[in-house]
Amino acid sequence: MTTDSTPAPTAPIPRATKRILLVDDDREIIESMRIALEAAGYEIVVARDGNQGLAMAEREDPDLVILDMMMPKRSGFLVLEKLRRTRPVPLKIIMVTANEGSRHKAYAEMLGVDDYIRKPFPMDRLLESVKRLLSC
Repeated sequence: MTTDSTPAPTAPIPRATKRILLVDDDREIIESMRIALEAAGYEIVVARDGNQGLAMAEREDPDLVILDMMMPKRSGFLVLEKLRRTRPVPLKIIMVTANEGSRHKAYAEMLGVDDYIRKPFPMDRLLESVKRLLSC
């Protein structure tokens, strides 16, 4: 009498640590956000422009994206629009910008951004938003 020793298929194990994709072309801002978010227990992946951000969002399947508005190759608006149009399950997205215009904020909200933060911002403001969005 023989028994089948083939292991049963297992479901993917959910990540305990939430993964955040930072998409920004400013190294100092990326580094300060990365340090604060890693200290808060998040796993961080980084993209330096909009095209790389889209590719990383697809490959890394983050729980949240923090997206700069003004970047080379593809703006944050175009990244946001494409992510909203192509993802079957919408990603949580925070847009950060140094732009003061209220028109830009309204446009980002129309595209479905979850939060909009103007630079410079206190890191606590970003951490509160991340925590709120990831606990939904």
